[in-house]
Parts: sequence; structure tokens; C-alpha cells
Amino acid sequence: MSARPLNIRKKEPAHEARTQPPAPRGAKGPRIRNAIGLLELTSIAKGIEATDIMLKAADVELLTSRSICSGKYMVLVRGDVAACNASVSAGEALGRETVADSIVIPNLHDDVFPAISQSSVIDAVAALGILEAFNVATLIEGADAAVKAAEVRLLEIRLAMALGGKAFCVLTGEVAAVRAAVEAGKMIIGEKGLLTNWAVIPSPDPALVKELLGGRLL
Repeated sequence: MSARPLNIRKKEPAHEARTQPPAPRGAKGPRIRNAIGLLELTSIAKGIEATDIMLKAADVELLTSRSICSGKYMVLVRGDVAACNASVSAGEALGRETVADSIVIPNLHDDVFPAISQSSVIDAVAALGILEAFNVATLIEGADAAVKAAEVRLLEIRLAMALGGKAFCVLTGEVAAVRAAVEAGKMIIGEKGLLTNWAVIPSPDPALVKELLGGRLL
């Protein structure tokens, strides 16, 4: 299977950017929904109830709400930072002693969201990079750092389901870019002592790519 180089979106020249008319004073721009709020609970019943409260507490989008390994329940929401903070706080107040972990992660790369929902579609795969962590939130932070560090595509973030509570991500690009991205992700995850393992596969077998991506490879 021959790999094709990824398309790179070029930045607009500075003089073109300056020709845009300024926003009216006092006008509010669209909210930037690039944050994630995460809540983990030790009770499935409280996890389901917390999901309902979190969605009603703020303008957030539900990314996932499900039971995970070790009998826990995980809720992930997307929105702007303020909305995610309000949503997670509401879930914490309801869950009380059943709350195992909570975090709001701001300023995430756009690739992170389709990777979590496993809706990323790509027409070619070059090298593959894999990062594996003991903790869901830390893996998301590592994946975000990786995709910001080099010209790569984040293909998938798999979180805690049938993984013993662990999480991993898969990314693709040219070999040098994948190595740089994996190193950046390793640094973030490793600083917290939660790096399980990692890998770079320069030329993955087509059967492996098909198994990993299924129908998401055009």
C-alpha cells in the first residue's frame, strides 16, 4: 500500500489577514468549543445521573457516557472552558464521594474530537505512531501535544473500555513527523509517570491498517 503525503493547509499571508474588517466594539464572537470536561465515578448509577446533570448545567456536547473497566463510569463533554468547568462542577456536586477523577482540558487540537468519537477518515496512511497511558485524561493531553508538535493526523483515541482503565492513541504521517509527535506526547505523559508504552511503525502492513481503521480508510 503506497502512502501519499498529507495535505498541508497554508496560512494566509499577513497582509491578507489584515484586510479583514475589525469586529464591532462590544460584539461577541462565536464560542470556541475546544475544551473537554472529564468526570470519572465509582458508581454506574451516579455516573448516569451525573451525565444528565452535566448536560443540563451548561452548554456542552456529550462525547461519551459509559461504564469503563474496574467498574467505573466515565463522562466526557465538549464546550468552551467556562461551560466545561460548570458542567464538571455540577457532576462533582452530584457524585460527591463517588467521584474518582475530574479535569477540564482547554485549547485542544481539532483532531482530538473526531479521534475520540472514532470518526476520523483518512485516504492514506504512512507511518504509524502509538502512545499508551495508564490514565484517560493524561493520554488526551499527550495526544494533543503530539498532534500539535508535527505534521501528523490523529486517527483514534481509545479510552478505558476493555483496556483495564488504560488509554491509547494512534496517529499517522511521514516517519520523521511521527517520531517527533510521539516524542512530544511521551514527554507530557512521562512527566506524570503514566506512560505505559509507545511505538513507531515506519511502514505498517496493509492488513494491520485495515484492522485498526476498518471502514474509516477511504
